[in-house]
Amino acid sequence: MTDYSTIDFSDLAALTDDEVVTHSFVRDVPLASGKTLALVTLDNGRDHTRPNTFGPVGLLELAKTYDDLTARAARGEIHAVATTGKPFILAAGADLTKVAEIPTRAIAKKMAQLGHFVLSKQARFGVPSFVFINGLALGGGLELPLNADYRTVDSSAAGIALPEVFLGLIPGWGGTFLLPNLIGIENALKVVIENPLKQNRMLKAQDAFALGIADRIFAPVNFLEDSIKFVDGVLGGAEKVERKNTPGKLERMAKWDIAIKIARDTVSSRLGTVPLSPFKALDLLKAAKSNDKEACFALEDDALADLIAGDQLQASIYAFNLVQKRAKRPAGAPPKELAKKVTKVGVLGAGYMASQFALLFLRRLQVPVIITDIDQQRVDKGVASIIDEIGKLFDKGRISSDEANRLRALVHGTTDKTEFADCDWVIEAVFEELGVKQDVFAEIEKIVSPEAVLATNTSSLSVEKIGAKLEHPERLVGFHFFTPVAVMPLIEVVNAPQTDDATLSTAMVTAAKLRKNAVITADTPGFVVNRVLAKLLGEAMYAVDHGTPFDVVDKAIAPLGLPMAPSVLLDLVGLKVGAHVLDTHHEAFPDRFYRSENLHRLADYGKLLEKDSKGNVKGFDKGALKIITVEKAPLTEEQILTRLQDGLADEIHRMLSDDHVVAAPEDIDLCMILGAGFPFQMGGITPYLDRVGASERVFADTFHHPVIRGVGL
Repeated sequence: MTDYSTIDFSDLAALTDDEVVTHSFVRDVPLASGKTLALVTLDNGRDHTRPNTFGPVGLLELAKTYDDLTARAARGEIHAVATTGKPFILAAGADLTKVAEIPTRAIAKKMAQLGHFVLSKQARFGVPSFVFINGLALGGGLELPLNADYRTVDSSAAGIALPEVFLGLIPGWGGTFLLPNLIGIENALKVVIENPLKQNRMLKAQDAFALGIADRIFAPVNFLEDSIKFVDGVLGGAEKVERKNTPGKLERMAKWDIAIKIARDTVSSRLGTVPLSPFKALDLLKAAKSNDKEACFALEDDALADLIAGDQLQASIYAFNLVQKRAKRPAGAPPKELAKKVTKVGVLGAGYMASQFALLFLRRLQVPVIITDIDQQRVDKGVASIIDEIGKLFDKGRISSDEANRLRALVHGTTDKTEFADCDWVIEAVFEELGVKQDVFAEIEKIVSPEAVLATNTSSLSVEKIGAKLEHPERLVGFHFFTPVAVMPLIEVVNAPQTDDATLSTAMVTAAKLRKNAVITADTPGFVVNRVLAKLLGEAMYAVDHGTPFDVVDKAIAPLGLPMAPSVLLDLVGLKVGAHVLDTHHEAFPDRFYRSENLHRLADYGKLLEKDSKGNVKGFDKGALKIITVEKAPLTEEQILTRLQDGLADEIHRMLSDDHVVAAPEDIDLCMILGAGFPFQMGGITPYLDRVGASERVFADTFHHPVIRGVGL
């Protein structure tokens, strides 16, 4: 077994001369019982915009702090040790930028070992250890409390997660062993695997408490005081901690391996086998069943070292920086000061998408929202849907009863469009047909004020053409959401030729208030995401039409690591929508985008995949396969993938150099990551195309200089 105390970590500290050190400050807190608590506060001296992170220097300082406290406990000077963070933040884990700079596997392994060495000292104080989770706790920032004996959480805390798998890593400082042995394997799989792969979903305080990660949850107003009282209660025996989710012998024997297998199959079906980190994490979670802490920590050391030294992390860091930095400073955004105030929102339409828009605007802007449609029955149905969703949010504990009542009071439906007169922002969610959209905007423009912004959610039509009947087309902007609206983090903000800066600024500021990442695109067919996906689906249908079975096509495209195969994507967006998207792009670029008659036949048939009663895919519908007519020239998997890679490289190069759809390749990658679920481990579509040689084959250059390391080299 590894004796971490014998390892020389000084070479790690020497690597980071510019580390923002998270210091550990200690003060003694007298308890009501007369005993003494040593309270460690982590603080890097920066405000909330720069969370505490763990670098080698800060970790070694924390190790010394913990060693000093162990000595004091042995002398009887203190009776418990608790660790907490600066206001609103416990810690955001390791500094990923520094992790990416680690030069060798040997040094990477030391980084894993250092985390184990320091955080596990909490188990050897000789007195009970506590962590007060007072706010953000990510990665190593959550593994810190997992290594302690007891945990409390502030009820207002958000951002509690182990996001490593999302980033191409694994929880390597005890998380894959400690968490399943604390809250059970199924709950641990949710935190370690499922949530990270759902756009890096995080836990709120109530979630963490319900799972059993925290032993107590306290209101923020007296969080520290109540946590200190809890310590005193534990020491005196008045506080008894029961952990109902801790696995017993039956779970280890009967459920553990089955849960791991189900999770492995799910990940494989969704992501293929390209991303390494989910499968490494599953191996470690399986090993945790043994309850052998030292052996599992050693396995974490090796797994984390492999991943840090591997190419997928470099790609992940590129993607992470896009989402964390570039997305927050959108290219081409006008000054925020130009944005108009949005005090009332109008939604044209009352169907599924319109109801999703209305609910999002209600929740995030907290302003009146009015919806309309062609008759009262549709309006009433739309309002009822919104009210029902508000109720579901309350039932799940996402909003309070006061907020639920306030949101219900803010939403209103009508067939009388004159009630839109005082709306500052009007967005349409009507049928994807140019004439329909033109007419609804021409009608509403006569009602709203000259200052009101008009937004279209079109996914493929020209925003300029949609505004052709407007007297003031400068007030029209594209505002393309992705479904499900509440979940998908991207909005493509389409800057049409006549859109003015005030309108564009209002759209960007509104997107930020909706907690979405916005990328400004030119008014070209498909904008970014749909244009890239149209190329992918077109190549898939080209192969099918030439006699390649659907399952072979799906398998051929799997190396891209997309969250779903082309057949599943078609099923998700709808066969008619898929056919419409391909037709739109073929009409715009007939020499580059494929139009499939077979896809139209499938759309008329209405089905491609066979599913069970729970909606799980069983295979391809036999009737669907029979109606497909093919040329007898099937493509091999290699031919399909190469055609797709080269086609994507060509189209994206044209999007940047000819059409200037976005400012840079990074914006294409950002859109594909946030709007299409392109995996972090691939680093974005343009680095991937560089690595596999498609960029060189097509335009004799690369999108990035130097080429970004990652999958495909």
